[in-house]
Amino acid sequence: MSRTAPGATTAPTLMLLDSASLYYRAYFGVPDSVQSPQGEPVNAVRGLLDFIARLVADHAPDQLVACMDADWRPQWRVDLIPSYKTHRVAEDPALAEAGEEETPDSLSPQIPVISAVLDALGIARVGVPGYEADDVIGSFAAHATGPVDVVTGDRDLFQLVDDARQVRVLYPLKGVGTLQLTDDTLLMEKYAVNGAQYADLAALRGDPSDGLPGVPGVGEKTAAKLLAEFGDLAGIQAAAVDPAAKLTPTQRKRIVDATAYLAVAPQVVRVATDLPLPDVDPALPAEPLDPMALESLASRWGLGSSLQRLVDTLAARAGRSRSSVQP
Repeated sequence: MSRTAPGATTAPTLMLLDSASLYYRAYFGVPDSVQSPQGEPVNAVRGLLDFIARLVADHAPDQLVACMDADWRPQWRVDLIPSYKTHRVAEDPALAEAGEEETPDSLSPQIPVISAVLDALGIARVGVPGYEADDVIGSFAAHATGPVDVVTGDRDLFQLVDDARQVRVLYPLKGVGTLQLTDDTLLMEKYAVNGAQYADLAALRGDPSDGLPGVPGVGEKTAAKLLAEFGDLAGIQAAAVDPAAKLTPTQRKRIVDATAYLAVAPQVVRVATDLPLPDVDPALPAEPLDPMALESLASRWGLGSSLQRLVDTLAARAGRSRSSVQP
């Protein structure tokens, strides 16, 4: 399926999955009574497989990449803002020393299973050392030649929305059956900014879930008004030191006092768009890449109907893609 205009050259639609965001959602949304034959929870595994099947069936991408966190809390971001994701660091001293993320005990063992199943299916899975999945997504989106659907529960990725380039975010509201189709129009309606301004909004407002303090006293609505008036963060900072600019004394002081924070916050908030991506084939697999490995994983972990549904959905979508190609 393509979102290109009638008469335009058809380009493949690329779907980029924020994998951790989705398997966390699956883990908390599917009961842990969903278990392997040995009694181990596989709720995140099966839930994610169901999610992907639903996404492919409903949105019909031509290409699919599962983007991974090779480093969920990159040191270069921590060096800029030490509080970055601090509250998510594991409380266990040994894990904290290694910078490990606090992950539910019954989820951690499922993550390698997810990776193995995706690999056996032949779904492209990409992580880049020293970077988060967000950065991988940003880089794939920047290099895409056709429409892009980013599937994530992380609002930070709203910064990638670009109507001109047909980049939108599918934001789960309830599972993946109810998705907010996030484009520039919706962002203007909800936040009074467009995708290009969203990272500046996030830097100004801050985000406690990521350990970003923001500018004290500047909430989301004030940040949006400042961006509407002055265009971007650089424009706001220039206005703060311009006596002729229409800023209240309080606003001026808050922006000036936050100069040190605002000098580094954009680098932390903005996703990378220029990573050296590996050479992978993002095309939907018509059949499993490694059927024997997949059969073994299905048996060992009791993946049953969830895995079969995804295999069938991928085959059906690949068949439709081939039949739609014009000679």
